[in-house]
Amino acid sequence: MRVLHLEAGRHVYGGALQVLLLVEGLERRGIENLLVVAEGSDVGAQALSRGLPLHPLPMAGEADLLFPSRFRRLIRSTAPDLVHLHSRRGADILGGLGARWAGVPVVLTRRVDNPEPSWAVGVKYRLYDRIITISDAIRRVLIQQGVDQGRIQCIHSALDPGPFEKPCRQKAFLEEFGLASDDQIVGMAAQFIPRKGHEVLLQAIPAILRDHSRARFLLFGKGPLHAEVSRRVMDAGLEKEVRLPGFREDLPDLLPCMDLLVHPATMEGLGIILLQAAASGLPVVASAAGGIPEAVVDQETGLLVPPSDPEALASAVSTLLTDPAGARLMGDRGRQRIRTEFSVDRMVDGNLSVYQELLSESSSF
Repeated sequence: MRVLHLEAGRHVYGGALQVLLLVEGLERRGIENLLVVAEGSDVGAQALSRGLPLHPLPMAGEADLLFPSRFRRLIRSTAPDLVHLHSRRGADILGGLGARWAGVPVVLTRRVDNPEPSWAVGVKYRLYDRIITISDAIRRVLIQQGVDQGRIQCIHSALDPGPFEKPCRQKAFLEEFGLASDDQIVGMAAQFIPRKGHEVLLQAIPAILRDHSRARFLLFGKGPLHAEVSRRVMDAGLEKEVRLPGFREDLPDLLPCMDLLVHPATMEGLGIILLQAAASGLPVVASAAGGIPEAVVDQETGLLVPPSDPEALASAVSTLLTDPAGARLMGDRGRQRIRTEFSVDRMVDGNLSVYQELLSESSSF
């Protein structure tokens, strides 16, 4: 079996990381793969460093109307058995058109839970023979919008827990971020975009500090709202309590040094950072939005709160900071759940099963 994968993202965020894990897993099973990425992307560099079969292509997002022709030529020259589209930024619709014109079966992975315009759903999803969702929440959204449920398969995202199970290098961690040994560290790692909920956390922080004066907040990531959040922190006089270290690729070294992770997203397909936190032994406080309840079990591996509710968020964070032993128990449960329910092998086997079923159907015509 030969599979051509298309990942149009430029940075190795959660979705792109899943693609790399999937291609690696398929390679181990003897599947022939070709990963198509945007020229000059971080995803391509990471794939190259992992020794994955790679083909960079010029990509200019959703406005790149010549991309379907370029993609079709590549498909015809490489002759895959099927094409797997992994991202948006033009890869879903434009990539789907190119694959359809080339006459090969098409699989789409959908990672977000936001509804789409009804007129677009009827047109767009005809391009795909199968749709893989990373959570049941996304699957339900598609079904509610009229997509044939027989073509949809939920396969949860996966995580290799090994890198996150290292012990914390506390001295170096505290020195790097200017923290004291008695500080209680609350982490957040997300793109600085509206739906990730930074505003909700900023509103919750004063109430948390009233109960826990040694609470310190590390907000990792980058994005269009980074400058605005930084300004809000300064205006509120919270520079000592809140730090914005930017995007970090060494989260496996940093997460084990924190006390908990907060994720107040208002929309979320699943949330790979939630799996990373669990693998690091951290309890999580998160919004009960989208696929988050599939990644965080309320009262077992963390606490779930209503979306856009800073009071509830502050109360849940304070609850875990007040009970470190209970928080550690939640973290331990989360770590075990990652090993059993979100393994890379489970995710790879699920995708491979979709491929095999689709190709079996195609060969019968």
